[in-house]
Amino acid sequence: MGTTTDPWAGLRRRLTDAVTVLEGADKGAYPSGNSVVVQGRSETLIIDPSITVAAKGVDQRIDLVLNSHAHEDHIAGNGTFTDARVAVHHDDVHGVQSIEPMLDAYHLTGERRDVFAQSLLDEFHFTPRPDAEGFGDGDVFDLGGISVEAVHLPGHTAGHSGFRIDGGVFFCSDVDLTGFGPYYGDTWSDLDQFEASIEKLRHEEADVYVTFHHKGVIEGRDDFLQRLDAFGAVIERRHTAMLDYLAEPRTVDDLVAHRFVYRPHVDGPFTENVERRTAELHLARMLDRGEATATDDGSYVRV
Repeated sequence: MGTTTDPWAGLRRRLTDAVTVLEGADKGAYPSGNSVVVQGRSETLIIDPSITVAAKGVDQRIDLVLNSHAHEDHIAGNGTFTDARVAVHHDDVHGVQSIEPMLDAYHLTGERRDVFAQSLLDEFHFTPRPDAEGFGDGDVFDLGGISVEAVHLPGHTAGHSGFRIDGGVFFCSDVDLTGFGPYYGDTWSDLDQFEASIEKLRHEEADVYVTFHHKGVIEGRDDFLQRLDAFGAVIERRHTAMLDYLAEPRTVDDLVAHRFVYRPHVDGPFTENVERRTAELHLARMLDRGEATATDDGSYVRV
């Protein structure tokens, strides 16, 4: 008799009797991620099916796909589960139903738009789900004996959400606690909302926290809070670095070229747009705080 090889051998981590993490390639580093399967008596759902899930599949029926938000790496497996329902927060549902809103969110035009659109199809297996439904903060998905509650955590995107899972598990999605820090470079990102979401998470009681990228499973609230504080501190470091750079008058183009988000060698299709959006959000904060002022020639300078 032949033997069946488990495609998730060494990559499957059971957190409770009902909750399992399917670890993506390179510990869930982008472009992959860490997906969560929750199995109840009546239904089973998967949260954020990664490109690794799309490639390997899962060995059980999935009745519901929950997307934490409409970014390419979090919806890569949506087309894998053709018979499953799909749900995402109301504010992001359009990015799951069609490819165009995601391209618009990255503010892509011309050749860069075409290149990334093709990447979405080839690398991320983008499959429009016009049947996707919207949920709101506090909506509960009852699987039979176990429930999953949506927790709206906007800032990364307008609809970005975490999930509170019975049994002491919380899925943080892209509040991913990496050294890179918070990402808020889309047209639907918001800096103030991201900070409010980080503060909201400080009050989230769980035994285990799961991030979509890198860190994966964090056990214990003290460890989680230390990592969350370090993650959030990146915002103020970026802000201070930009403010220091404005010791002399600088344009938005200068800030983009200087690179406050990505390292100089990174050149993705949306890198420049992310730098621009991030700079604009911080400049708006500086002007509101009276930390900087606009000059007559369109530059900005620290006060």
